[in-house]
Amino acid sequence: MDTRIIKNPRITEKGSGAAEQNVYVFDIADSANKTEIKKAILILYKVKPIRVNIAKVPRKNISMRGKVGFKSGGRKAFVYLKKEDKIEFV
Repeated sequence: MDTRIIKNPRITEKGSGAAEQNVYVFDIADSANKTEIKKAILILYKVKPIRVNIAKVPRKNISMRGKVGFKSGGRKAFVYLKKEDKIEFV
């Protein structure tokens, strides 16, 4: 089991609002699938997810101080937990 499936939690304003409903958002590897993500959450945070949804994050073009670049895209996972389960990010 590769523990690099979950890269890091996505700490955003929208994600913090979703955490109140027991939905947590994580950046994930491009090759990860839903069952691997469930296993990785169980190992890392000791909670069993009810459901996992995966979404693509598109690559975006940006311009900063006259220089053109891009924000790399990727994938993110929405992890749904039971009401009594919590994940604490320090």
